[in-house]
Amino acid sequence: MKEYTNTLFGLLCLYFAPFNVLCSRKRWKGGIFLQKCGQEQEKGFQAFTALIKACIPTLVLLILWQLAFLSGKWSAYVLPGPEKVWKSFVTMTGNGTLLKHVLVSFKRVLTGFSISFVCAFCLGMIAALKKDLEVYYGPYVEFMRNVPPISLIALLILWFGIGETSKIIIIVLASFFPMFMNIRKGLLSCDKKLLEVGKTCGLSKTACFFKIRLPWAFPDILVGMRIGLGYSWRAIIGAEMIAAGKGLGYLILDAQQMSRSDKVIVGIFVIGLVGLLCDKAFLWIIRKWVRGGVENS
Repeated sequence: MKEYTNTLFGLLCLYFAPFNVLCSRKRWKGGIFLQKCGQEQEKGFQAFTALIKACIPTLVLLILWQLAFLSGKWSAYVLPGPEKVWKSFVTMTGNGTLLKHVLVSFKRVLTGFSISFVCAFCLGMIAALKKDLEVYYGPYVEFMRNVPPISLIALLILWFGIGETSKIIIIVLASFFPMFMNIRKGLLSCDKKLLEVGKTCGLSKTACFFKIRLPWAFPDILVGMRIGLGYSWRAIIGAEMIAAGKGLGYLILDAQQMSRSDKVIVGIFVIGLVGLLCDKAFLWIIRKWVRGGVENS
């Protein structure tokens, strides 16, 4: 417990070290500097408070985890202690094993997600501009949308083998439908008054699409991409646990077969961390590109 407290204190010191250096090197320029320094201190205090609030649940979880481990009700094989998991994490990070599996999974997700977005955008655009075609494709879209992509892995392995193709298809199927539905929704929900104004101004259908419909649908497109990215990570982990020789899913399955529950927990933690970072990056893009953001969507 003492080690975790010291680690947290060290992280807080590192966090506020640049702020202290900045304030110490500033020159005194009357009330202007005092006001700026006060604002910086207020921002620093707010950041410190937010950091503390974010650390409290983690600290409570670590304490409960350690108490459960020390109680002896579960063996170290079933529930390893936080210290053992941390040592495994440091070892796997130091020898590059963890980074190798993360990069493999990230490459697969990026490839499948990119292909899925291109297909979803093109088909969503056609579906929005040609609404009469919905009677032909609508039932099939709803049918496939409710079929878990991981259930198709057996057929995909038979058709394409256990190589990269089957895993990419799983990612495409998992992320396609949320992006397709949001792109179609965004394009169809465009304000008709704006379209009428565009026609009045002499804009062609192509110009109306790129200058009115597409900007209007942009928030929905980004929301669909954010959801699709999360589905991509879920799908690839399941696919890698079934048929793969590298990747985070394979790492977890291999650790389970080797009776290394500490490595299993490390793999789960890294999956959640990578997914969280990807989601935060997407939120940052949404805030930068869309006025007002769509964080609560």
